[in-house]
Amino acid sequence: MSENSETRFGAATGVGSLPGQDAREAVKAVTGTFEDFPHLPELPARGPGADMIGRTAGMLVELYARVEPSGWRLGDRPGRDTRRARAWLRQDLDALEEFTQGYTGPLKVQAVGPWTLAAALELRSGEAVLSDAGAVRDLAASLAEGLRLHLAEIARRVPGATPVLQLDEPSLTAVLRGQVRTASGYRTHRAVDRQVVEATLRDVLGAHGGGPAVVHSCAPDVPFALLRRAGAHGISFDFSLLTERDDEAIGEAVEGGTRLFAGVVPGTDGPLSDPAGSVMGVRTLWRRLGLHPGLLAEAVTVTPACGLAGASPEYARRALAHCVRAARSLADDPE
Repeated sequence: MSENSETRFGAATGVGSLPGQDAREAVKAVTGTFEDFPHLPELPARGPGADMIGRTAGMLVELYARVEPSGWRLGDRPGRDTRRARAWLRQDLDALEEFTQGYTGPLKVQAVGPWTLAAALELRSGEAVLSDAGAVRDLAASLAEGLRLHLAEIARRVPGATPVLQLDEPSLTAVLRGQVRTASGYRTHRAVDRQVVEATLRDVLGAHGGGPAVVHSCAPDVPFALLRRAGAHGISFDFSLLTERDDEAIGEAVEGGTRLFAGVVPGTDGPLSDPAGSVMGVRTLWRRLGLHPGLLAEAVTVTPACGLAGASPEYARRALAHCVRAARSLADDPE
């Protein structure tokens, strides 16, 4: 393991989104539950601009987006939708600053990664940014600069924290496989070369200047090796979607010091097993890979399987608390 992996990350945290519209209530719940690894919540129920694409579009530098019936589209100047996205982010940061007075430790903030953003944002023509390699480069550069400013703002507001950048890339596998549909829906955009995908991710992760960074995807077939090469210190995924095909890549990731953010708690309402039961699959994986049980607590952060925006507020609170208890079970009884 890399020697500073334990200082970068805590034992449990959330993925990002939560139900509801009250920023103070959401931040209070997160900071009260994850005392050693809180994150900045996202509240997409507030509407366009609080959704993951709109929120990140509001962070872009010298690129602006507006809501069209088909989704978010790049435009010439900042309009009402950009202003709303930025206002909500300021509101969230105000709440975060209020509830993290004196906090020291890792603090996670999320933004959509360049490839999912390129697949979701439209050019003026209505086609995805993904269709134009030059536009993708411009978008990635704008995103990197926006993230630099965002991380600097986090550092200013919570000076004792170590900001952890999480890029959300649920569309990454579809981009690599040429499965992103065109505007007409009849065709798909061609697959992007893996080296181009990796280099672009590396550039955007570089906005953190070498600081701790995580890439999250709750889609199947997460490209673990590619993400590690691109500079991700941690990889966040839906544990239930793993197959034995992933074993070798996961074993190499753990031995190389990459933190696994194991999404083991369901993201939508349902019964929760006992905490030990939630991490039973992680222990089973460890045995199958022949990894030392003592590595578990320093290699794994327990999270929900994905964002909790679709859950009820009551379930979301229980799910976050359950992550903490499951992580404790993993640490107390690694066998």
